[in-house]
Amino acid sequence: MALTLLRGMRTPVSLRSNTGLFFNVLRPRLSHFTTRAESAHATEPKAVPKSIQLATKEAAEQKTQGFEAIIGIETHVQLSTVTKAFCSCPYDYGSQPNSTICPTCMGHPGTLPVLNEKVVECAVKLGLALNCEISMTSKFDRKQYFYPDLPKGYQISQFDIPIAKKGYVDLDLPVEFGGGHRKFGITRVHMEEDAGKLLHSESGSYSQVDLNRAGVPLLEIVSEPDMRTGIEAAEYGAELQRIVRYLGVSNGNMQEGSLRCDVNVSVRPVGQSEFGTKVEIKNMNSFSEINRAIDYEISRQIMLHKEGQADQIVQETRLWDESSQKTFTMRKKEGLADYRYFPEPDLPEVVLTTDYIDEISKSMPELPEAKRRRYENMGLSMQDVLFLANDDNVAHFFDSTLEHGADAKLACNWIMSDIAAYLKNEKLSIHETKLTPLELSELIASIKNGTISGKIGKEILFELIAKGGTVKGVIEEKDLVQIADPAAIEAMVDKVIADNPKQLEQYRAGKTKLQGFFAGQVMKTSKGKANPVLLNKILGEKLNAK
Repeated sequence: MALTLLRGMRTPVSLRSNTGLFFNVLRPRLSHFTTRAESAHATEPKAVPKSIQLATKEAAEQKTQGFEAIIGIETHVQLSTVTKAFCSCPYDYGSQPNSTICPTCMGHPGTLPVLNEKVVECAVKLGLALNCEISMTSKFDRKQYFYPDLPKGYQISQFDIPIAKKGYVDLDLPVEFGGGHRKFGITRVHMEEDAGKLLHSESGSYSQVDLNRAGVPLLEIVSEPDMRTGIEAAEYGAELQRIVRYLGVSNGNMQEGSLRCDVNVSVRPVGQSEFGTKVEIKNMNSFSEINRAIDYEISRQIMLHKEGQADQIVQETRLWDESSQKTFTMRKKEGLADYRYFPEPDLPEVVLTTDYIDEISKSMPELPEAKRRRYENMGLSMQDVLFLANDDNVAHFFDSTLEHGADAKLACNWIMSDIAAYLKNEKLSIHETKLTPLELSELIASIKNGTISGKIGKEILFELIAKGGTVKGVIEEKDLVQIADPAAIEAMVDKVIADNPKQLEQYRAGKTKLQGFFAGQVMKTSKGKANPVLLNKILGEKLNAK
């Protein structure tokens, strides 16, 4: 008998053995996939990962060879609720294994689930954001299957009456992929609970079970098979991530498993109405991996069609292997799984009112698509629009800067260039810096009215990001006011020319690029404070004087 700690209680659990706080499950020494993957790694050289652009280009070329891909995605979003879906246990990613569990989420006999109201609120929010029809009455169902990380032997989910259905999502493809607007259908959004997690041993002889994740609330989003390329599917996933982050229902972090995408891919000859044999792909931990995995699978299936081996495309689940840039068979699917759904007897129906939905609708923030259209109407380029709307924190900072009177294009340029470079280098989010929207607008205004130069503006910007303060305070403290007095600049120009007679002679002999040398010397003398426009005007007149 193994023992595990349950909030101070010691409870016997009928599992084979345990190590530390993990439950252990014995299994065959080597799985089919492990054997296949290791064999491939041993015999094939490690492939150099292709760029997303190249993979997308190849997929487009394959489509023109008489085939097209049909792609649909099932996305699981882990909700950022304080407690689990049907019990009061918290969930903290990275916490000690089996430390946030109770008899309810472990499926002990006699326990009853109690629905977390916040899960319903998140589901309605997401349904509205995806332009879905909200079901005024929905119910929970038991999905029956056995797996070691599913302690109850069934999952509480929704089957025939999901909380939301028949929606769609709008998005814009990145400019580097040709751009363009896309609209993809959403079949349904339903509520369910997550399973635990298996951690496999290196030897493959046993697996450890961590049940912390069991019972954590999920929303599953099922798309229509509307996508045709890897980049479309990757951008669809990225748009869902943006939406859940804007709504605040999930952090959407793929590396934590908060957003997981399972992709279904098939190919068919162009003009054929029937779908080809569907293959499911799992184990993709980023949107770029989704793109590459799909494009590889499309090329694999098209090759089999062209070689007359289309019958070898079977309904199966394949895993993406990032090191070899290929998919491998995980398990075959003989047919549709019979999960023996039936209504969950321990939970009542979820009945919503019009007032409840209207209240949630009024609390909804501006979503990514609406932001993109608003920014586009400001005259910003699509590249600017996509950058700003990609992160809710960046978009909020940008909007707040405009509220303080800054020019949209100038504010966008500062955010996309110097500020973005700093954030990337320091691995920070914009709200984690000490720069405020007010001070960015003040900085832009100070450059525009000639108080400081653009070069000095950059120095002040990095000071404000790292240490905070005000633009006015930094200018006064470091005496950074731009020199705009023509007489003062002329005096510095005369001195620099007098000190460099050789360069003056070379300039007047035709080496006009030396004007940059003289300008640099003047800026050095003025400690970067000379007005560059006035400086170049006076310098040009002096150098070209007879």
